[in-house]
Amino acid sequence: MVATDFDSEREFDDDRFRAHVLAESAAQKVVMGYFRPGQFIPVHAPDSDVAVTVHEGEGIVREGETDHRVGPGSVVVVPAGEARGVRAESELTATLVTAPPPGDAAHDPVRRGLARGEFEPET
Repeated sequence: MVATDFDSEREFDDDRFRAHVLAESAAQKVVMGYFRPGQFIPVHAPDSDVAVTVHEGEGIVREGETDHRVGPGSVVVVPAGEARGVRAESELTATLVTAPPPGDAAHDPVRRGLARGEFEPET
């Protein structure tokens, strides 16, 4: 069992969002995300469901073609194969639970977007 809290794990990166993997199995992956204003997870569409729960801060969670404004207590669930991304408007902390965990190749658009500084990277 893993038991922790946002304050204990809190660590930001000035260059890009920080994803702290809290737990991972063949069935799911739990990540604590820490974002400075303007940082993001680029839009991508892996073959896994994701649930994003915002703990602190404000931002946007993309679900398909819809941008959801989120704040503390917001939950957005995006089904497998649907485009998703997260962009912070203020310092933002959230949990992201994916099931099943996407493979490494599914994150190629994320890596491209981060390298180019693009929230919506070209495919």
